[in-house]
Amino acid sequence: MNDEPGAAAETAALFGKEGIMTEEELRELGRKARAASYKLAGLSEEQKNAVLCHAADALEVHTGEILAANAEDLKNAAANGMLAGLQDRLRLTEDRIRGMAQAVRDVAALPDPTGRVLETIERPNGLKICKVSVPIGVIGIIYEARPNVTSDAWSLCFKSSNAVILKGGSDAIHSNLAVTNVLRGAIAEAGADPDVLALISATDHETTDRFMRLNGYIDVLIPRGSGRLIQAVIRNASVPVIETGAGNCHIYLDETADPAKAVPIVLNAKTQRIGVCNACESLVVHRSVLGSVLVPVVQKLSEKNVQVYADPEALAVLRGAEEIPAALLHEASEADFGTEYLDYKISVKTVGSVEEAIAHINHYSTKHSESIITETKENAEKFLNGIDSACVYWNASTRFTDGGCFGFGAEIGISTAKLHARGPMGLRELTTYKYKIYGNGQIR
Repeated sequence: MNDEPGAAAETAALFGKEGIMTEEELRELGRKARAASYKLAGLSEEQKNAVLCHAADALEVHTGEILAANAEDLKNAAANGMLAGLQDRLRLTEDRIRGMAQAVRDVAALPDPTGRVLETIERPNGLKICKVSVPIGVIGIIYEARPNVTSDAWSLCFKSSNAVILKGGSDAIHSNLAVTNVLRGAIAEAGADPDVLALISATDHETTDRFMRLNGYIDVLIPRGSGRLIQAVIRNASVPVIETGAGNCHIYLDETADPAKAVPIVLNAKTQRIGVCNACESLVVHRSVLGSVLVPVVQKLSEKNVQVYADPEALAVLRGAEEIPAALLHEASEADFGTEYLDYKISVKTVGSVEEAIAHINHYSTKHSESIITETKENAEKFLNGIDSACVYWNASTRFTDGGCFGFGAEIGISTAKLHARGPMGLRELTTYKYKIYGNGQIR
């Protein structure tokens, strides 16, 4: 723990200057984070949990300050014409802040992922080789208008003994600064080094580009946000990147889909929160159930004024249903099938088999989350095995792709990559491993 006086007083000085940060300023931030990560690796699980719980309490105590900062961001978002779904991502409420605090407590309650013996090998020469989980070190995260990511990311990194440097977007800068100041103050009050958490306040592209090339200081970079952000990081970063995915998520209504399951599942997946990456953006429908399943599904969606972009076959059936307002129905373009709307919009594609559904989804998917609604186990297994996405569901909403729902506490993001981590990234995904070798004088 850090007993040096004045640690809390340094909190406000962490974030650098408004405007462009120079490469040397970023390196200094990296040096502080690296030094803090070594101290953090020496803390016990009980010490880390005490800091996490104190920080969770602080979030609730300072709710008013955080909401005031968030109100400034929301005012700017409305003035700049931000989409409703993105404004929902940005918005904080008392309930959401309580949820942020609870997510930190949930992480504290999870087992420490570091120091686990993953494998033990005893060689004929007497060497004992132990593969042990260890922190990655310093993690960089670039994210957009999601202020809850600030506390989620820090709590997961802290519990897994990693320091973290955050680079949020300009849309949420006031909210992110408020949350980070509260957390850093709580970390220092609890006796740990507040430099385990840094937030870059400069919001210009030059600083972001320099951050993505901070080799030697950042061990891995995780982008979390739109497809455009993620691809920009992948193209421009020189440090290792874990790709987290945009979510063009599909639900396939199979020929034996039960409308009693399909209607609430699609309604939940599409409309519970439209601005999240695990929301359903595309329906794929077996032509035999266009009338019996798709029509009641779209009728329910119409109550939320969801705009439907359907292929000609599905559109003809939907236009023949009197209970669906014609103004909500549109002919789909090719682009619609590959679009993450983050809005009250959904595409519809007609297919003739589960194999055709799998082929369509694998072509247009962002490899995030897909679901099949069917009463036929054989088709379900074909779908579960054939879909090339991180999370694949049978008779359930795609909205469950979430670290909390998977029992991971919070999450650092949903990885659509295939190396190191895939799906919701929790504590274990924020560790690597090393080998400890025990000998008794052996030479080669």
